[in-house]
Amino acid sequence: MSSVKNNAADLGGSSAAFKRRFMIRLVGVLIGGMFIDGFILGIIGTVIVPISKELNFTDLWEGLIAAAALIGILVGSPLAGWAADKYGRKPMFQADMALFCLASVAQFFVDSAWQLFVVRLLMGVAIGAEYSVGWPLMSEFAPARLRGRLISVSEVGWYVGFMVAFLVGYILTTQTDVGWRTILGTSTVIAVILVAARVGLPESPRWLWNVGRREEAMAIAHKYMTDTADMKDVEHEDVREGTFGMLFSRQYWRATLFVSGCWFAAVTPYFAIATFAESVLAGYGISGGLAGGLGLSAVAAAGVVGTVLLVDRVGRRMMTVPPQWVCAVALAVIGLWAGAPPMVVLFLFLVFSFFNANVVAMMGVYPSEIFPTEIRGIGIGFATAVSRVGAGIGTFLLPWSMVHFGSGPTMLVAAGIAAVGAGLSQWLAPETKGMNLSESSAGSVHGRTLVGHSD
Repeated sequence: MSSVKNNAADLGGSSAAFKRRFMIRLVGVLIGGMFIDGFILGIIGTVIVPISKELNFTDLWEGLIAAAALIGILVGSPLAGWAADKYGRKPMFQADMALFCLASVAQFFVDSAWQLFVVRLLMGVAIGAEYSVGWPLMSEFAPARLRGRLISVSEVGWYVGFMVAFLVGYILTTQTDVGWRTILGTSTVIAVILVAARVGLPESPRWLWNVGRREEAMAIAHKYMTDTADMKDVEHEDVREGTFGMLFSRQYWRATLFVSGCWFAAVTPYFAIATFAESVLAGYGISGGLAGGLGLSAVAAAGVVGTVLLVDRVGRRMMTVPPQWVCAVALAVIGLWAGAPPMVVLFLFLVFSFFNANVVAMMGVYPSEIFPTEIRGIGIGFATAVSRVGAGIGTFLLPWSMVHFGSGPTMLVAAGIAAVGAGLSQWLAPETKGMNLSESSAGSVHGRTLVGHSD
């Protein structure tokens, strides 16, 4: 151990300006990955009608292609998380965007429903890897005092990407003669930039230490990490191999249940309401559904910005537990107040969108902190997959529920889902503000047992 410390000390580290530029670059490519996730999920809705006409879709194919990216994320996130834990963050972070870029280019050449489905599926697999590789990489470089905001800021990219996709698709379909293949292929521009920006990024020092490559770990830590305490904390990493089964072990089942359950409860109502914003708002007498849908996303982006500004000041629990209860109450009021004025309903939807975004942003921060390095990737990957199951269920069932049960009962079901998530976070969410990763993934703070620590 002493030889490792001496070798690291001899390196002398890098300048503060160099480390700051590296962190800005890492934040930028992470935001970019989230941006294209929101973008590809948003853009397909603007061109699904001309696609279905040209390729002569059945209803089944239309549904499969609309859901292809979500299915890909469901598969890709846990697989990439497992691979990142086993083979390293760096190769997977580069490979996933290269796969996305190739699949995005392929959209220009599809001429059948099954081809488009496969291409969109591969894009989803690549995006799934962004969650289970990008967030661990950021958490393992970020200083503890800023880690919450540096991870949560990536969620701004998702909502902005979703809004930009709607605007780009709307403008290109209504104001130009550009074909749907070109509209879908606009994601290639962003992908090419991100592939280039990721060349030369270093491997995670914590992952290197975890697999026994200690001298490399300390060399990278001193070159890129900004805080001495975080550099020293790298040496507290365990040298052991993680397994999928560890997520459900006595030591970590709480962490798995908390993150997966709360994320599921946050995205299930949001994806459904945002995807069908026009019809949902119309059901409450609010016209201009497209503008309303964009408004929901814009307010959500503002909610993430609020999280970024406050998470490292007021703490993780404050940005998770109260917002989930607010979401449950807002949806319950919509469901119970049958004769509510349309503007009141719109206001409540915007309140839900804002506070729900607080919670979703925290679902990037929490798993990055409470899972240890050896299962951080697969832990985030599994939770991401569970959240996408929720997104798929909500998107599939909401229009059916609105038709068969009406708006009020549908919103009450959504409120119930949000309340379950609030209850889980009230019970299981730890406070990890300002802690280094070796502390946040095990131990007890202020009398509260961390969810990743055995009793």
